[in-house]
Amino acid sequence: MIYVEALLALLVGGAALMLILLPLLRPAAPAPVPEWDLPDLEETRKGQALIALKEIEFDLATGKLSDADYTELKRKFTSEAVAALREEKGESAVAAKGIAAAACPRCGPRPEGDARFCSTCGGSLGGAVCAGCGGPLEPGARFCAGCGRAAA
Repeated sequence: MIYVEALLALLVGGAALMLILLPLLRPAAPAPVPEWDLPDLEETRKGQALIALKEIEFDLATGKLSDADYTELKRKFTSEAVAALREEKGESAVAAKGIAAAACPRCGPRPEGDARFCSTCGGSLGGAVCAGCGGPLEPGARFCAGCGRAAA
């Protein structure tokens, strides 16, 4: 009887030891990295510009920056943050430079600023465009108001 109890205790103890040590001895599969894992704020262009804006405001408050330097740095980093936000939203470079983006009368504004025809419906996007600078030509104008080139 004592041998049976010792054998059962040995089996139960061995099973418990196996349950404890098995995860340590077996190599675990690496955890899958989600595809939607977003970069840290400091790693993005927008984040760097926003952090720089906070830093120059702190430097102005602590007296490390003069008002003139603060104004110049704030203008620089604000324009950088705005450009990064526009890039993030997918606005075209033409719209970011302040040139009016083309708009279709049926479909609305188009993402491609230098287009002459709508990419959705194929309709004309309006008036003539200067071949030199790409700016819009006034109806009936002989020369471009932006660059002075003769209209075709």
